[in-house]
Amino acid sequence: MTIPFIDLQAQRLRLGGKIEAAVQEAVVGGAWVMGPQVRQFEADLAAFGQARHALGCANGTDALALPLMAWGVGRGDAVFVPSFTFAATAEVVPWFDAEPVFIDVEEATYNMSPAHLEAAIEATLKEGRLKPRVVIAVDLFGQPADYPAIKAVCDKYGLKLISDSAQGFGCTINGEHPLKWADITTTSFFPAKPLGCYGDGGAVLTNDDDLAQLIDSIRVHGKAVAIDLKDKTFDHDPKYLNMRIGLNSRLDTIQAAVLIEKLKVFGQEIEWRNAAAARYNEGLRPHVAAVPDVPAGNVSNWAQYTIEHEDRDGLAAHLKAEGIPTAVYYPIPLHLQPAYAHYPRGPQGLPVTERLMERVISLPMHSDLDEATQARIIAAVASFKA
Repeated sequence: MTIPFIDLQAQRLRLGGKIEAAVQEAVVGGAWVMGPQVRQFEADLAAFGQARHALGCANGTDALALPLMAWGVGRGDAVFVPSFTFAATAEVVPWFDAEPVFIDVEEATYNMSPAHLEAAIEATLKEGRLKPRVVIAVDLFGQPADYPAIKAVCDKYGLKLISDSAQGFGCTINGEHPLKWADITTTSFFPAKPLGCYGDGGAVLTNDDDLAQLIDSIRVHGKAVAIDLKDKTFDHDPKYLNMRIGLNSRLDTIQAAVLIEKLKVFGQEIEWRNAAAARYNEGLRPHVAAVPDVPAGNVSNWAQYTIEHEDRDGLAAHLKAEGIPTAVYYPIPLHLQPAYAHYPRGPQGLPVTERLMERVISLPMHSDLDEATQARIIAAVASFKA
């Protein structure tokens, strides 16, 4: 029997109809866009993520675009992003005629290299063509980037910092969420994410009161918000007073209802994922080139469990024959993709990223992964002879 790569139905059944009841309540309530469940979920999400503000939006890609719009990023600006990530991280930058600058990752964690970031900023300043503006660090596969080091680089050069936690929301460093260091944390509620809804959705979290208001405005067509109406009177609904160019990027009420219930158990699920990862590490370490390395004090949410193997493609074929699905994140880094190959990259290239693209492979991982299933997967990996 084929093992599911991510078993979302197991979670649905475990929650015992609570989500279905929440969806029905939202349907009966009739406020299907930005209804009361959205406000409740935003408050719950902010509390969980140690943030003063959480604002839902249509998807995780919009979540990245919203702060860039709020900060006025545009032509001539450089936004520093890792190449070893999903396309959305870099995709939003050209939307505003800015340019992504691709950064290499660290050998152990697969996250942005602070040293290469600083070298790339220095090279960009020396060239003089682009102005460094923003860094987008990614919490790849669920593990936090090295935010203390990246934040120090951003402060040195006066750059804004976004934590792209589409995969990693819920990860921590010594008990602190990435927002302790970042200006903005963004996340995605795509169904396959550890905290996923039943469609699409995203959010931004911030501790900056004015920035939160700007993003609230931009996500709803540039509507007027409190900072716009101070000492002013407007006799009509201020949503029809457009103060800035915006988007239509609102979180549906039904998705918020789903997420309210999922967030209640999310902390426990992160613990279960960590237990599963520990079992994987113990069983697989003798049989693969590398198992995931989580630095002391860090907690991953294990969006993916990714190993390295010298014969990655051979292992994938072997596991497929055994009924075990795998995935490769990411077979072609962004700086080698046709849409992005012409954009700048940090000095000396991206050798770590280009090595990893040939070696990484992800195994089934989700909060309901049981020990018996894991034992079968570990045995199948151990039985492969390259």
